[in-house]
Amino acid sequence: MRKYHFLIATVVVIVDRLSKWLVAKHIPLHESVVVIPGFFSLTHEQNRGAAFGLFDSAPGSWKIALLVAFSILALMVVAALIWKDSRALSATGIGLSLIFGGALGNLWDRLIERHVVDFLYFYYRNYHWPAFNVADSAIVVGAALLVAEILWARREPAEDQ
Repeated sequence: MRKYHFLIATVVVIVDRLSKWLVAKHIPLHESVVVIPGFFSLTHEQNRGAAFGLFDSAPGSWKIALLVAFSILALMVVAALIWKDSRALSATGIGLSLIFGGALGNLWDRLIERHVVDFLYFYYRNYHWPAFNVADSAIVVGAALLVAEILWARREPAEDQ
């Protein structure tokens, strides 16, 4: 089953890379294309911080190095968990695969471009969610799957001694 876990991660990376490339090629920086008026736009932003713009305006070159180091550490931990939990295609394995692919997609940008392209922008009246990308989405969905698995997993009854 490991091959399916890493296939899921690979698909996330490919879709993430392709979508960021298309946005960078067709939408000028800081410009938007309205998709659903009053709710959703495609925008071209460059995020030098973490997910959803966290630490984007923090000064210093330490920021990129810290984010890269954290990403590499997270990838090693998630890869080990995928390797260990690869007997079945479970919610846990799929969640870990999505997190792995998302972390790899954003790490790629940080290493090559020194920033991450964000482009999915949701808003309603005065409420705005920070722009994000496919990799961020995969990480959040993967984490949600892990939380759901923890909260609603069937537990085997304890055997009486």
